Amino acid sequence: MISTLIKSALGRLRIVAFLEGISYLVLLGIAMPLKYIAGLPQAVRVVGMAHGVLFVLFVILLIQVATERSWSFKKSLLSFISSLVPFGTFYADAKWFRS
Repeated sequence: MISTLIKSALGRLRIVAFLEGISYLVLLGIAMPLKYIAGLPQAVRVVGMAHGVLFVLFVILLIQVATERSWSFKKSLLSFISSLVPFGTFYADAKWFRS
């Protein structure tokens, strides 16, 4: 299944959206509490860097897919906003990225 997803820009977007969503949840739910409750700021540094890279990849792939598939500005903007909300990329995948 993953090998078929990697072949298209939309498939790559779906993979990166999933990973970006997971990294966001790990950052908010695990790394931030470790930093502020347990005094371990290293968790935020590591997970934050991974999340940042995945976020940039998400935006690049989103622009590529939106251009290739002639998505409306509204759909593109809502897809971008979904990456800013916890669980948003999972919703976007179910709603817009499975076409």
